[in-house]
Amino acid sequence: METESRRILVEGAKTFGVSLDEQTLAAFDLFLRELLRWNQKINLTAIRNEREIVTKHFLDSLSLCPHLPPSISVLDLGSGAGFPGIPLKMVNATLEVILVDSVRKKVDFQRHVIRTLGLKGIEAIQGRADEGGILQRFGNRFDFVISRALSDLSTFLRLSYPFLKGRGTVLAMKGELKGDAAEDFAEGKVRFRLKATVPFILPLTSLKRTVLLFEKQ
Repeated sequence: METESRRILVEGAKTFGVSLDEQTLAAFDLFLRELLRWNQKINLTAIRNEREIVTKHFLDSLSLCPHLPPSISVLDLGSGAGFPGIPLKMVNATLEVILVDSVRKKVDFQRHVIRTLGLKGIEAIQGRADEGGILQRFGNRFDFVISRALSDLSTFLRLSYPFLKGRGTVLAMKGELKGDAAEDFAEGKVRFRLKATVPFILPLTSLKRTVLLFEKQ
């Protein structure tokens, strides 16, 4: 990892309350190199620049850290190349993380990274959230369901509901929201309560982001 990219990762992580030690930085460096290597052969992400991977993938993933208490279970739906679930596990070993994605090549990459980094308590599953087998295995199991790939919030909330424990929380990662957009998103979602809308600027960028927290009713 370039010196500047490393600085951005370290300083950016601090804004989310995360201190990265040398071992974790080495793990992020390995993750970065494997992502770039695999991306030459298969399309894992449209972002191919090192610094953009650090900011738009690594730091964007870590933006959920302030909202996740230790020792909880997390389901990452539509996890793609492993974001945000794998970086969250890298900085908080107490999390139990399940990654679900429908694309085999992306799940293969996730499993490769998990093995390469020696991560425990995390599993990558190929499938769709509405498949009977996945629902049967993981229903009512998770404290949190997270995603940044599912752009349709109504669909994300509907898919998340059966996986959550009672009063479990959905964390939806969005871009900048205009006006009362968060309330509009929540309107009609009678099985969820909008707990919080948290806007922020992605560290060391001008990119505006929002985290929406919904509680299962």
